[in-house]
Formats: sequence, structure tokens, C-alpha cells
Amino acid sequence: MTSHTDIDATELHALLASRKTILVDVRNDDEVARGVIEGAMHLPMMVIPSMGSLLCEHHDTALVFYCHSGIRSAQAAAFIAGMDRENVYNLRGGILAWANAGYTFVPKTD
Repeated sequence: MTSHTDIDATELHALLASRKTILVDVRNDDEVARGVIEGAMHLPMMVIPSMGSLLCEHHDTALVFYCHSGIRSAQAAAFIAGMDRENVYNLRGGILAWANAGYTFVPKTD
């Protein structure tokens, strides 16, 4: 069974700059309204199980989950990795770690 990898904000920043990455924000609507990491798609945690087959496509593309503190996104990453999806990552510390590392947010776009 495949497992996910925890990465920190600096590793995520480098990953986003170096290769094609699918970035998934699993926070609630009210949290996302405060801003997202640029390029992120918003898929609330509750829809991850129904999106599993779609998220399992493109094994060569990095798939990174994040939330507020890294707990919900770790669950999402573990779920998808459990479906034998490779290259699955979790942002350790969530968007809080991203902000603490000095990286910016952008407004959520629909």
C-alpha cells in the first residue's frame, strides 16, 4: 500500500516551482474565504472520498493536500494514498506553516 509524505512549507514552495503539482485545499468555505495558496483548488474534506478516482489519476503529478494546521489534510492524503495513488503529499503544519514561513496567499477565485 502506498503512503503519503509530509513536507514543510519550504519543500512545498520548491515543489510548486519545480514540477507540475495539483494543490488541494481541504478547508471549509469560511476558512478558504481568507485566502488560499496560489494555484490551489478547493475541495472540502467531505468531498474527498467522492473525488478519489479523479484524484488518483496522473500518478506522475505531485498531489499535495493542505488545511489549516495539517491534520485534515493528512487524513485526505492518507485516504488517497491508500487508493495506491503515488506522489501524494501533506503540507505539515498546514496554511499556518505556510504563513509562518513568509509565503503569501491569494484571494479564492471561483
